[in-house]
Amino acid sequence: MNPPPFFILGTGALATLFAARLGARGHEISMLGTWDAGLNALERDGARLIESSGDEIHAPVRSLHAPEAGRATRIALVLVKAWQTERAASQLKECLAEDGVAITLQNGLGNDEILAATLGRERVALGVTTTGASLIAPGLARAGGEGIISLQAHARISEVEAALAGARFTVRIVADAQSLVWGKLVVNAAINPLTALLRVPNGKLLENPSSLHLMKLLAQEVAAVANAQGIKLPFDDPVAAAENVAQKTAANRSSMLQDVERGAQTEIDAICGAVARAGEKFNVPTLINHACWELVRALEI
Repeated sequence: MNPPPFFILGTGALATLFAARLGARGHEISMLGTWDAGLNALERDGARLIESSGDEIHAPVRSLHAPEAGRATRIALVLVKAWQTERAASQLKECLAEDGVAITLQNGLGNDEILAATLGRERVALGVTTTGASLIAPGLARAGGEGIISLQAHARISEVEAALAGARFTVRIVADAQSLVWGKLVVNAAINPLTALLRVPNGKLLENPSSLHLMKLLAQEVAAVANAQGIKLPFDDPVAAAENVAQKTAANRSSMLQDVERGAQTEIDAICGAVARAGEKFNVPTLINHACWELVRALEI
């Protein structure tokens, strides 16, 4: 039986990582994006990944500029920035098969709801990944530490689970991924905006008492908003969880920092912005998240 093809929305670091690993295992990979330099490099050289070991893997991919070329797609991985999710949903509406599934592994809140509003809930699966990567050049990524891919139980993902496991990803199926989404949000909110504002890699936040204190406040606010909704986080201590990730990824430059450095739009609306909006809805103060939301947005002007 031939390995199932994958349709990947996005051409950034994680999209390149997934394309390289899945492609190296014999899966046919198509990638849809809007970044011409990335699409051209992928078409010419394939998806290239430098693993943590230093080994480089490579896989040919088909670069797509329009969704029509991916018509009848059965398995789609949504790896675009959160602010691009509405566009991704409209693109998938044109090409996702009726019995297909779109799996979101994005940062932030609400991506699965945006996709489901257009595609229908039965064609959307919620996932969370703690796997990291950095984009070195168009079509070339470096793995930034192995993590876990958690997929919420869904009738259409058994084939996906097997394919990802075969491509050396650690995969687990969970009954409710919302706990993990909020757990990742704690970490992203505590680390990403501060690295972007201070222009430092993750580990530097632990070396300064002021940034460490801000990390603590950001994490505690997210945990409080989750608690107000009855969402149980996947850890008991949100501050320790954020600090642990910062330590383990000390040399990493967060995706938000990379976006700021290249003058691109960030995902701050879906991270600190989402926390602030939810805090207002559930009457939970989120002063520090709100401040970071506004400060990072000011960098984008």
